[in-house]
Amino acid sequence: MKTRDILWSLALVVLATTAGWANPITLESLLNEMTDRTAVARFPEPAYTCRQASSYDQASKAADQPGWFANNDRSFFVRQETNDGREEWVLMDVEGPGAIVRFWVTAPAYKGTIRVYLDGSDEPAITARVDELVGGAALVGPPLSEERARGRDLYLPIPYAKHCKVTFDRPNFHKTKKGEDLLYYQINYRAYAPGTEVESFSMERLAAAKAKVDQLQKDLLEPTKLRMPNNSAVSENTERIEPGDSFNYMPASDSAPKPGAVYCLSVKLDAEDVTQALRSTVLVMEFDGEQTVWCPVGDFFGGGVGVNPFRGWYRVVKKDGTMLCYWVMPYEESCKIRLENLGKQPVTGTVGVWRGPWKWDDRSMHFHATWRQERNIKTANGGRAAIDWNYVVAEGQGVFVGDTLTLLNRDPAWWGEGDEKIYVDGESFPSHFGTGTEDYYGYAWCTPAFFQAPFHAQPRAEGPNNFGNVTNTRVRLLDGIPFTKSLRFDMEVWHWRKTEVDYAATTYWYGRPGATANHAPAPDEATQPVQYRTPVTIPGFTLQGMPPGQVELQNLTDHGAGKWDNDDQLWWTRAKPGDRLTLVVPVEKDGTYRIDALMTKARDYAIVQYYLDGKRLGDRIDLFDPHVVPTGPVTLGQAKLAAGPHQLAVEIVGANPEAVKQYMFGLDRVALVPVE
Repeated sequence: MKTRDILWSLALVVLATTAGWANPITLESLLNEMTDRTAVARFPEPAYTCRQASSYDQASKAADQPGWFANNDRSFFVRQETNDGREEWVLMDVEGPGAIVRFWVTAPAYKGTIRVYLDGSDEPAITARVDELVGGAALVGPPLSEERARGRDLYLPIPYAKHCKVTFDRPNFHKTKKGEDLLYYQINYRAYAPGTEVESFSMERLAAAKAKVDQLQKDLLEPTKLRMPNNSAVSENTERIEPGDSFNYMPASDSAPKPGAVYCLSVKLDAEDVTQALRSTVLVMEFDGEQTVWCPVGDFFGGGVGVNPFRGWYRVVKKDGTMLCYWVMPYEESCKIRLENLGKQPVTGTVGVWRGPWKWDDRSMHFHATWRQERNIKTANGGRAAIDWNYVVAEGQGVFVGDTLTLLNRDPAWWGEGDEKIYVDGESFPSHFGTGTEDYYGYAWCTPAFFQAPFHAQPRAEGPNNFGNVTNTRVRLLDGIPFTKSLRFDMEVWHWRKTEVDYAATTYWYGRPGATANHAPAPDEATQPVQYRTPVTIPGFTLQGMPPGQVELQNLTDHGAGKWDNDDQLWWTRAKPGDRLTLVVPVEKDGTYRIDALMTKARDYAIVQYYLDGKRLGDRIDLFDPHVVPTGPVTLGQAKLAAGPHQLAVEIVGANPEAVKQYMFGLDRVALVPVE
């Protein structure tokens, strides 16, 4: 056993003897814990540590040695062994009671079989093709097991009493050099103190828990159905906050429950520039006289830059800009909540607080949100200037429960080859060493597409490609990381190009009274102007501002090379009827012009209406087709135009009855044809 493992075991024994044992750990108890939002607000009992097995590049030995930023994070295993005549590669092999609580994989091809051996048995308790086990339906369906943006995740807990070994039976890529043999993986698992009673997973126990699993799956997709305690109270205040001012939405009050907890918090900001307001308006929270939250509002709720609707188990951002948080936030004596307007414009803030009673004890913890931003971080081609960028160092006793990364990428190339490195209680080598930033956030292959799931999401990805503002967020339930002295979270900044990036990280964690973080409030950073990517440009027009939804350049060569100009289009997604996208069309000289638009038809495309300088132009255009095809030139009408810029707007007005109601729109180019 490694020295690190011995120290962990000793620490767990100490915690166990001082706290006393809880009830046995079972599949059912872990499922209950996943939707009990109060559970994470108390230091865990029985005690455990959270660790990670992964395919990180084994050339990474130490920060002061070559190879620390090595990037071949695939197909590295514990060892090779033969089981029942099969050659198998071991992904994870751990002694003692525990539970697998998150399993992530990706690969160019999914041909191998995963086997999970429990408690020393020669027969696997689970056997399934890798993509059927993780992200498929071998054990359970979505959302506990599903594919999101080419990353495959399994969150169904797999408890074990004495031992767990996970194997993969494909040939090793490092020997064959065949892409079909590649496997990238991460396995987060709990290691309980020796002697903790755990009931091991079996397919029979999973079948017996079917009703509970089914209810859990439903609950995870309905995060806003909040279960409030008895004697709860709701307060909501709307206040205009002038630049430089603040407003206390929840001052300390004798009328508040003592001890108590905030069970839900909602914030909605209104301002002329809402995007800037979400960064320069700061949420500040104090519990029992300790300021534990200082964070820009947009970052706190996981949306990042602008209003980016998404739905997760702990945070929800609605299309109207209402943002909700469901982390339970206990206090023994007092709670204060305020908004500070650090910007240059008035902001109207509407804050709702749902409070209720809480039984304070020696395991109760305060909620923390720590924010850090650094702009213009220099990168170099191929990661030669990779650095470990610190999210947070937390001191004291607590549990790390998630984070949001908001970044600005000034190059279309991939920015996120960097691995997470998480050190618990003073480790010299991280117990969590990842395989890539997007892998940590549950997706893969630098996919620049919106996705959402209960525990992870990419609410914003401007594009084209990986250019512009991006937001990745993750919450940790069963895979939360307890620490007794400290936790340090670093993420490699590893970019494929020589450029500059801005990183802003929000970390969410619980701490016993007195716990602290290394990053202080940063008003100078919060007041920096939000930057947008360079507007999307295609011959004939420029995008004006950012419409609702998401806009990017989409390559269409898969649907026929040469059918579209430059084989790409402006692609507008996540819109709804009534939304408008505005283009700036330059006119070189006065004249009368026929206005042609070259667009795309597909089964999930909308019916649209064009407007020129605010006036309706032509008839509605139905862009439904069973296949992805170009429209060719479509004449919108003709107009007498003065030299200079003109506004051409496209409004989503509906969809064909046969269409998939995604209301997408694709524009190849706009042509102005002089009329003699």
